[in-house]
Amino acid sequence: MRVEIRGGRILWPDGTIEEGSLAIEGGRIAGPTRATGFSAFHVIDARGLLVLPGIIDLHGDAFERQIMPRPGVEVSLAVALQETDLQMVGNGITTAFHAITYSWEPGLRGGLMTRRLKEAIASQRGRLAADTHVHLRHETFNLDAVDEVAGWLDDGSIRLLAFNDHTPDIHRLIDQPTKLQKYAERAHLSVGDFRALVSRVWARRDEVPATISRLAKAAATARVASASHDDDSPEMRRQFHALGCTICEFPKTETAALAARDLGDPIVLGAPNVMRGGSHTNAIGASTMLARGIGDVLASDYYYPSLLHAAFRLAREGVLPFAKAWDLVSANPAAAAGMTDRGSIRAGARADFVLVDDEQPALPRVAATLVAGRPVFQADRQLAAGF
Repeated sequence: MRVEIRGGRILWPDGTIEEGSLAIEGGRIAGPTRATGFSAFHVIDARGLLVLPGIIDLHGDAFERQIMPRPGVEVSLAVALQETDLQMVGNGITTAFHAITYSWEPGLRGGLMTRRLKEAIASQRGRLAADTHVHLRHETFNLDAVDEVAGWLDDGSIRLLAFNDHTPDIHRLIDQPTKLQKYAERAHLSVGDFRALVSRVWARRDEVPATISRLAKAAATARVASASHDDDSPEMRRQFHALGCTICEFPKTETAALAARDLGDPIVLGAPNVMRGGSHTNAIGASTMLARGIGDVLASDYYYPSLLHAAFRLAREGVLPFAKAWDLVSANPAAAAGMTDRGSIRAGARADFVLVDDEQPALPRVAATLVAGRPVFQADRQLAAGF
């Protein structure tokens, strides 16, 4: 399909924003064009709108709330993924990494659910509007799943691998049944059975380092980007960097983030942290970090709309120029994930766009989203006949 985006304010790779028009052919950007010189089957009237590269979300797990809208209430995975997809493209996300946690815990984050989700994503791929991938959050104490995860890396069904380690935090609660209750409920176990499971898992902690090394090597061999999650020290970041795990995802301390920056490793921060003006867990402030040049990528984490609003807030408050703020949700995540075909508006790149109404700077609104040149979302404004 041939498309022309006509008359919008286009964000170019050099950071300039200029009014112009773009030609799209075969799902790729053909380049700038004059409005009268390109015969297109579909013309999208973008006058008054910003034309921006589509948002790339490396870590989003809000789909869990679609699967289980209330504790113990699960809906069809196909329905949950479809509804999640609608929310993502409605907020300008054109490339999505569903962060699926594969833990030793049964229930929402257990092996059965992980396999079902992977299969559901694969079966829905042709129906989902966003270009959707699996970001597997491997709990490092999930020792019995290592062979399975290595196989998924080899067959290409994982696009990003993260090493999570929440087991020590859970183990510290083993003698506090009230605090352990929420984890037991998530796993569909009694507190007593969950406590026994934690004890069995913790007893195998000496086996963890070797399996991390094995999976890091498997990811590198498969050319799959890998991340360490919640780095709490420079030593932790250096250890993962030495394994070829170069993405520092949600560092818990400034010193860990600084170590990542010194190593040249992409640092992923939470967009909700920026959008809200601070962390909901009293973690380090993402905006403060970014103002000091610490941070490369924003991820939606638990709230998909945060990516759009975080970028605009950073620019509005003078933390970063708008182009640099938008790089945090487009060009930079593309580079971190090794996706060389997207993230900026240039000839030959995928035609992934979000058209934004910024008339109210404090409340930007997605007017339309295109994925590989195909319109997948439109707000109430009439942009094109047959759109």
